[in-house]
Amino acid sequence: MELPEMESMASAIGVSVPVLRFLLCFVATIPVSFLHRFVPGVTGRHLYAAVTGAVLSYLSFGFSSNLHFLVPMLLGYASMVISRKHCGIITFFVAFGYLIGCHVYYMSGDAWKEGGIDATGALMVITLKIISCVINYGDGSLKEENLREAQKKNRLEKLPSFLEYFGYCLCCGSHFAGPVYEMKDYLEWTERKGIWKASEKGSPSPYGATIRAIVQAAMCMGLYLYLVPHYPLARFSEPIYQEWGFWKRLSYQYMSGFTARWKYYFIWSISEASMIISGLGFSGWSDSSPPKPKWDRAKNVDILGVEFAKSAVQLPLVWNIQVSTWLRHYVYERLVQDGKKAGFFQLLATQTVSAVWHGLYPGYMIFFVQSALFIAGSRVIYRWQQATSAALFKKILVFLNFAYTLLVLNYSCIGFLVLSLHETLAGYGSVYYVGTILPIALILLGNIIKPAKPARSKARKEQ
Repeated sequence: MELPEMESMASAIGVSVPVLRFLLCFVATIPVSFLHRFVPGVTGRHLYAAVTGAVLSYLSFGFSSNLHFLVPMLLGYASMVISRKHCGIITFFVAFGYLIGCHVYYMSGDAWKEGGIDATGALMVITLKIISCVINYGDGSLKEENLREAQKKNRLEKLPSFLEYFGYCLCCGSHFAGPVYEMKDYLEWTERKGIWKASEKGSPSPYGATIRAIVQAAMCMGLYLYLVPHYPLARFSEPIYQEWGFWKRLSYQYMSGFTARWKYYFIWSISEASMIISGLGFSGWSDSSPPKPKWDRAKNVDILGVEFAKSAVQLPLVWNIQVSTWLRHYVYERLVQDGKKAGFFQLLATQTVSAVWHGLYPGYMIFFVQSALFIAGSRVIYRWQQATSAALFKKILVFLNFAYTLLVLNYSCIGFLVLSLHETLAGYGSVYYVGTILPIALILLGNIIKPAKPARSKARKEQ
């Protein structure tokens, strides 16, 4: 397609030419992933996954993108070869360090905010995939009885080949927006082992689920394009916003967050369709009669689960699901010492890693620290809710937790959207920091009003 045609198409949908080029390549991951089903041989499938991923990256971001991907990929592989015992911790800091350097160099947050695009978004996904692969290879040398269930499931006992590793990292363009998945799953899918092995239940048909994901993506993009002109982020710095009353400013914050989420819903719906059509998204059969295929591995968001979350604790389970799972397995759980329970430190450290992964912008840092307070405050309400036996009071607390989640989520996400320190504090200050004061007040109240712990049964105590 000639450049003038690209420019006219881009202007017609209100995006820049680089963004349009990315979107075209991103949507192309669906047919590319579909064709993977017909590639013969294990080596052929690994080669197809690596080459198509590299080509799509080149067409979307240019030649330099693949060079950026190569650096952490090669360093991660080298660490596995040189020091199996320490490869996980080495790769974690080296890969994150390189990602942070790219974030700073390209000022990626500003580019995304202004409607631009660069390879750092894809590099973010590749970084998580590299780290999980290397850590799981390190876990493969440890005694199985000392490992958690997730470690036992994902550990790699032998070093993946160079081709397997590259195929995993770049697989059919799945690094564009995720979802993140494990090397062991990728290998079993490519080799048609595990749940992908032929069985009496037959081969799961991906077509119905793929069509559903594509229709969902189209609806999400349509709603986003309709809403975004009505709720521009620039409004926060306009005089008219300051003239509004408290409730109108608060409602505008809600609508700004609500509008922005549909862009992510669109992106994740396309990536879901791509993973489902390839077969990699398959996660087993349901217990129903007849059994139906499940595609949870491809799922990165539960839209209704986000918009109607009853508790902030539920949000990591329904938003950016696979990254939340990655953070739980490779940060949160690994910071908990044996015999001890996770606390606020583990939560805050995990949210800080998530902030750094997104980029070194004050808005990201504030948002994720704020989200740690947000979740901790919601847990207080939930403990009160579980401790009460009065049905009416329990229903009131359920509603309060829902309202609290709705309010603080959309207040907090302003920092994620505007990024700069001044705009973030101005946005929060315009509603008197209600979404920060409320979680802190709940945490303090939780230390004063401590519900009685429910009595455990004798059998439970013996366990």
